[in-house]
Order: sequence, then structure tokens, then C-alpha cells
Amino acid sequence: MEFSEGLKKKVEQAIKLLQSIKTDEPIEVAYSGGKDSDVILELAKMAGIKYRAIYKNTTIDPPGTIKHCKEKGVEVVQPIMRFFDIVKKKGFPTRRVRFCCDKLKEYKVLNFAIQGIRKSESKAREERYKEPIICRIYGAKKNNVQVVLPILDWTDEDVEEFINVRGIKCHPLYYNEGGTFNVKKRLGCIGCPLKSDNGLADFKKYPNIVKAWINAGMVWWNTHPNANSHKKFESIYDLFVHNVFFDSYAKFREWKYNLFETVDCKKFLEDYFKIKL
Repeated sequence: MEFSEGLKKKVEQAIKLLQSIKTDEPIEVAYSGGKDSDVILELAKMAGIKYRAIYKNTTIDPPGTIKHCKEKGVEVVQPIMRFFDIVKKKGFPTRRVRFCCDKLKEYKVLNFAIQGIRKSESKAREERYKEPIICRIYGAKKNNVQVVLPILDWTDEDVEEFINVRGIKCHPLYYNEGGTFNVKKRLGCIGCPLKSDNGLADFKKYPNIVKAWINAGMVWWNTHPNANSHKKFESIYDLFVHNVFFDSYAKFREWKYNLFETVDCKKFLEDYFKIKL
């Protein structure tokens, strides 16, 4: 089985790009466990470059991720703080405030890195990433990394074809019940607020994670009485419901303080996810 002409050219360009990196040091393959990570790992092998595939453990990725990384021979780097310890100190992450990424994913390991960012994933990425080589600074200028994006212009169809032709085994969550590969699926931290549904599908799939989020959030809530959230919400349950189920504070208030009752958010969460908080 061979690549189509269009993908063949993209693969050749990607390999040339990787081989053009001028360094005697190993290059980091920034591996997340996702399908795009599997693609860039395979490209690094095909290019014959010296690399280290590294997975930065977020401590809240989907089950099976670390096992998949180890099966691929990927190094697992542990964070300074676990996700829920960060929540205890800073509260819940949101679309606008993603401090968890800074602590768990966006830090320097090596001077050069290969990342599987693709423009087709979102309008924001299409606008932000114009060139296949960028310089990224993590906190301070001395922590700069030259980042190479070999699949920046690849489509989902390109990724699926590459995986099929190369016979790549991806994370189990990419396969439907019948074993069919689904390129449209995306991995990410469980409950990530950047997901289109604010993480709701994850919380429905892993309801016990809701308890973990609430328990960690409660520590932050009780130790930060002057936080702005206390001025807007009555409890950590209200804040969680607002963040996950609503796109605006106005809609949340309209729902909670309706004509018929004032909704008990703790009870709502217990009933919705069938858990005890």
C-alpha cells in the first residue's frame, strides 16, 4: 500500500524539514498520545534523525494513555505538581485562564522540538501558525525552543491515510466498537474547558472525575475567600455548573434563579452524573 501523490509530497516535505534541523543534540518529539503524535513519531523514524519522544504527564489524560506511550517507547516525564494539586491552589481552569497547560504541558525539555500542530484543527491555529518553524519561549528568553511543525498543512484525510499506510496502532480511544479507526476523535485532558462542550462529554463518561474536580475545587474555594468567584457564585458547585453547562454568567443566573425555584447545584450535579458529592 502506497501513499497517494498528494500525501507522498507532504511526507517528503516533512522528512526534508526534519532532516534540515541543524543540531547535534537529540530533538524532542512532543508526544501527547494522540494520532498526530503518532504521525510525527513515525516521521521522525522515517527521517532517521536523533530524537527523544517525550510525553509530559498531565495526570488527567484519558485512561490508557501512559500504557500507550510505553508501548511506543516514549519517555514519561512527571510534572512538578499534579493537576488536582494545581486546582487546590488556583481553582478551576477556564478557556481564558489555562494555568494548567503552563504547569503540565508547556515547558522546555530540549532545545529543539517537533510538534504535531495542524492548521485544519481550528480557525485559531490556522491564524496563529503560519510557518513550519517557530521559536517558542517558555517563561523566560533563556527557555526558548525551536519548534518544528512538519504536519502543519496536513488534513484529517492525510493523517488517516498516513496511519493506514504505515500500519500505525493508535490510542485505543480512536477506535469505534467495531475496531474502525475514527480520525475525527481527539484526545485531551479529561474535562478540558477548551473542548467544544466545555468537557461535558468527558465528565459524563468519567463521572467520578467530577467528584475529583469538585473536591479539589472545594479546597481552593475554602482557602480563597476573597476570590472574585465568591462575589458571583454561592458555592463551588455553582461555579462548576456555570463553567461546564453554560456559555455565559447571564444564562447561568437565568437558569438557577428561575420563576419556579432556585436550583440546588449540588443536587443537580448528583442527579445528572448519578454520583454522591
